Amino acid sequence: MEILEQAKNFVAEKLANVPVPEATVTDVDFKGLGLDGITLLAKVSVSNPYSVPIPIGEIVYVVKSAERGIASGSIPDPGSLTANDKSMLNVTVKVPHSAVVSLVRDIGGDWDIDYLLELGLIIDLPVVGNITIPLSYKGEMKLPTFSDFFGGNSSENAEK
Repeated sequence: MEILEQAKNFVAEKLANVPVPEATVTDVDFKGLGLDGITLLAKVSVSNPYSVPIPIGEIVYVVKSAERGIASGSIPDPGSLTANDKSMLNVTVKVPHSAVVSLVRDIGGDWDIDYLLELGLIIDLPVVGNITIPLSYKGEMKLPTFSDFFGGNSSENAEK
């Protein structure tokens, strides 16, 4: 029985020291406005320490504002991580209009919406299996003002 216990400990120790990919959210940009809502583009840098490409099984996301979830979704099978290199992933996040409208109370004098983007990269490592790399990014969405729609600020238009 002692040999079996030693074997379990050996395997557990080796798996604990296995390098795993590391990821960071580098930026989140406003991508567009459509009939279905607002689209954000999150740029995620992921480093792969292995000499073989690693498949990403899925990317899941949740967007929160004022401590409540306003959007969630997943991107199935987004591709693979390049071997021994950093990969840049573009994660498209959709926020429905109804969620944005419900955030009106969060808009202050600076005309923005504070948000938290939580991402989970589900990566399939050989032998180990699926692991999830959790990421989060805090930011703010600046909302357009009337002057943005009508070509500049009012003082410029008054001088012309």
